[in-house]
Amino acid sequence: MPSLLIALALLFSQLSLIAFGGGNAILPEMERQVVDIHHWMTAQQFGAMFALAQAAPGPNMMVVTLVGWHVAGWQGVLVTSLAKFGPSSVLAGVALRLWDRHKDKPWRHIVQAGLVPITVGLVASSAAIITQESAQAWILAAIVAVGAAVMLTTRLHPLWVLGAGALIGLSGIGQG
Repeated sequence: MPSLLIALALLFSQLSLIAFGGGNAILPEMERQVVDIHHWMTAQQFGAMFALAQAAPGPNMMVVTLVGWHVAGWQGVLVTSLAKFGPSSVLAGVALRLWDRHKDKPWRHIVQAGLVPITVGLVASSAAIITQESAQAWILAAIVAVGAAVMLTTRLHPLWVLGAGALIGLSGIGQG
């Protein structure tokens, strides 16, 4: 068990430090590591944990805690949570001080402009992977497509879209 906890700590501390644009930006790498590299769960299990984490109130990176729980119980929860949120919090504090200190420097605007496409790419990659893992049947793919279209074209609250998708999925339309 100690080697498993060390592996979790190393993985999630590394992910913590590359999470530009928020936690969802690291989902593709997190999924690759826990599913393909370490074989701690299946892609479907990871997708289900991500969906549960997104549906629950609280931070959007609750999937980290769920992965820890799945892999190593309460010890895994503690290790993954500290490893994911600790290093990035320290780095963010240091970076914020430097960022504020150099707010009038021309290079700051260049760096900021360069980080935007990186962040957009990472978040789009996350969405593509989660969609691919979640939409295994035609009805699920249709729910994802319609939900995405509604979110992009209206100001409807995401919980309404999520609820409608859940009801359609529960109704069994398109199954069998």
